[in-house]
Amino acid sequence: MYAALMPLNDNFVYAPPQTPLEIVYEDEDLLVINKPAGLLSVMGRLPEHQDSAYLRVLEQYPAAKVTHRLDMATSGLLMFAKHRDAEVAVSKMFQARTVKKYYQALVQGQIQTEGCVEVPLITDWENRPRQMVHFELGKPAKTLFQCMAYDAATDQSRVRLEPVTGRSHQLRVHMMHIGHPIMGDKLYHPEPAKFHLTRMALHAAYLAFKHPLKMHDVEIRSQVKF
Repeated sequence: MYAALMPLNDNFVYAPPQTPLEIVYEDEDLLVINKPAGLLSVMGRLPEHQDSAYLRVLEQYPAAKVTHRLDMATSGLLMFAKHRDAEVAVSKMFQARTVKKYYQALVQGQIQTEGCVEVPLITDWENRPRQMVHFELGKPAKTLFQCMAYDAATDQSRVRLEPVTGRSHQLRVHMMHIGHPIMGDKLYHPEPAKFHLTRMALHAAYLAFKHPLKMHDVEIRSQVKF
């Protein structure tokens, strides 16, 4: 039912972290977890790729539904609906773009103070799951960024990223496109092994929205660990 894109590497062995499910928000309708880097959001096609955030959620909440996804290499806030009515309501909320989502990342180089990347994206079919910029055939994609700090010793900038649209690998491709690939990104950084961590430095750190069924404001933060 839910297929997940796996890394472009014939030698890849899926070995997700086995840390217990970390729930950061829960009510009778919604569940938000802190997904670790290296864990699929949803089940892959192959039996060895079944372990995922969604499968682990289903073990505790059999009626849970997927509302959005994070790349396997991305950590942070991932929301699920606990029943069908909540799924429909959350889907409408995401379609209306009323959910505020912020990510934090470490990127290569000294990035400008703030800006906007607005270039269209399309799947690079010969090199799936890679995505690429394509001005004729790509779908519109927009990312806002703001520099939080620059470390001259490592030549890395800490940035806050806000995806206005939700294309696959959007933040990763947009940062690469402007010459500041995300550290540790095995698909889009030319030298991912130079990063001191074994993971990619991208974390979904903030979610804010009006509860789609109860109509009160919800604001959730997740600590960045890089």
